[in-house]
Amino acid sequence: MSVDKVYPVPETQTFLPGTQIEILNPDIQRGNIKHAVFDFDGTVSILREGWPEIMLPVMLDAIRGDTPVTQELEQACIDYIDESTGIQTVLQMEHLVEMVRDFGFVPKDQILDARGYKQIYNDALMVPVNARLAALKRGDTTLEDVTVRGSREFVKAVYDRGVRVYIASGTDRDDVRNETDACEIAQWAEGGIWGAIGNVEAYSKDKVIKEIIAENDLQGSELVVVGDGPVEIKNAKSNGGIAVGVASDEVTGHGWNMDKRPRLVKAGCDILIPDFAELDAVTKYLFNE
Repeated sequence: MSVDKVYPVPETQTFLPGTQIEILNPDIQRGNIKHAVFDFDGTVSILREGWPEIMLPVMLDAIRGDTPVTQELEQACIDYIDESTGIQTVLQMEHLVEMVRDFGFVPKDQILDARGYKQIYNDALMVPVNARLAALKRGDTTLEDVTVRGSREFVKAVYDRGVRVYIASGTDRDDVRNETDACEIAQWAEGGIWGAIGNVEAYSKDKVIKEIIAENDLQGSELVVVGDGPVEIKNAKSNGGIAVGVASDEVTGHGWNMDKRPRLVKAGCDILIPDFAELDAVTKYLFNE
């Protein structure tokens, strides 16, 4: 996805000395965190690495019908996938239905509903996901191979400080629970593991965050949200929380993916990291230790 893009590095970038931890908002109140919401895919797990490359042809095939793919169509799909990273898949597919109608290449009676397109996408996506899960179960790969570097250790470090941990994903709830078990993260998520349940009104990351704040009477700096997508970052900031953006390279599991950086900056993240390799530094910074 957009691998040829090159984003200029702002001259005003500020990093913690000797680290790759970028501080975009030095004015956050640190040391008050009591609850932490983690996105899962791309933030902790890389079991679903490559999902945009799978979604793109699904969208293109749905929209183009029997016509050739144009550059305009391909770019429209790429842009939407980029900006919608983190929301429920069914919502992405609802937008796909709108795009199919707007482009007008497919007869109305041949347009599927959102769940129909979601099924096509999920069937394609679960081929590599299931292969990775099977390899992990056989012992051909390790937990380090299927998670972002240092992510499990960071979740545990947050948990060990008495913080209540939640996982909130756009992936279907049964799948995200299965995959958190496989990645051995679930034991620290005492706040629950949340995912899409088929009813878009009943679940969203924003709804989870709002409920956590209301139920625990939190002030903004008592909640941190960690994610690699603009959706959860925007949700964190709109609810007054601290937002940690993870511009992770999901292919390698470590280092920067500079395609993610501008999306996360634009969404308003307070801190930006490539992965959790500098575990001690980012933890001590957030907890003001």
